[in-house]
Amino acid sequence: MSNGPNRERELLLNGEPYPVARVEPARRKKPLLIGVLLVEVCFVLPKYAHGQLSIFHAIFSSIQNDIGGSLSSINQIVQQTQRLYQTTVAPLAAINQARGFVVTSINNFRGQMNQVFNTPFTSAVTPGPQQFESILHSRLSSQIPGLETSFSSNYGSIPQVNAASPQDRVMMDVDDALGQENLKTTLIADQGSDIILQTASQMENQVAMSTPGSNPFLTAQAQVANLRCQAYIQKMLAAELRQEAGRIAHDNVLLKRRTAAASGINNLITGALTTR
Repeated sequence: MSNGPNRERELLLNGEPYPVARVEPARRKKPLLIGVLLVEVCFVLPKYAHGQLSIFHAIFSSIQNDIGGSLSSINQIVQQTQRLYQTTVAPLAAINQARGFVVTSINNFRGQMNQVFNTPFTSAVTPGPQQFESILHSRLSSQIPGLETSFSSNYGSIPQVNAASPQDRVMMDVDDALGQENLKTTLIADQGSDIILQTASQMENQVAMSTPGSNPFLTAQAQVANLRCQAYIQKMLAAELRQEAGRIAHDNVLLKRRTAAASGINNLITGALTTR
């Protein structure tokens, strides 16, 4: 290996000389430059951190002094408002008294009212009418198919074509249809009344646990339940009107038949008197 100052260094690679570039003197200055930069950074960072801490200190001071006073005033107003509601607008003693009245009313009257609503009124003696009466008092719309079968077995079916006049068969069919329709309506109305009673019980329980501010919601719920109840009442009134209209039409048919029979008899008498 040659050690001349101006010649490149040489290494033996597999017995052959291999040149290696010598280190330039300028590159030896890089560690010194990096060290200087690190020292500068060490002096600059504390100054930067001190500036950041000054900004945060100003923000915290503004929150504590300016905004903190406003927040304290707001908290005082909120506490005064709560005290006003608790002592004047909605005193706790009055609320507990109202809740106690509702609970007492529920305990005194709900059981008796349920007993009145669910009291059976059966009076049939023979098996067929007993079955028919139990279906009518079932308060279930799902019993409508059984109602049709029991109605036919107790009131009889429409006579065959040759067993009665066409007009009599039509009137029997109309009367049976009106009767079954109104009986089915009563089943639906009874089931609807049970739903209304359950809703009323739920509302009573809610009133017993109500808080100030919940009155508008309870009132709205009561109005909805009232509308549903009115709808059931209107349905029953409509069924009653249909039944009454059918009865009037039935009586009118009988009057027409009597008039026709009287006219036929009059014709027979007239013909008998005029015959020579």
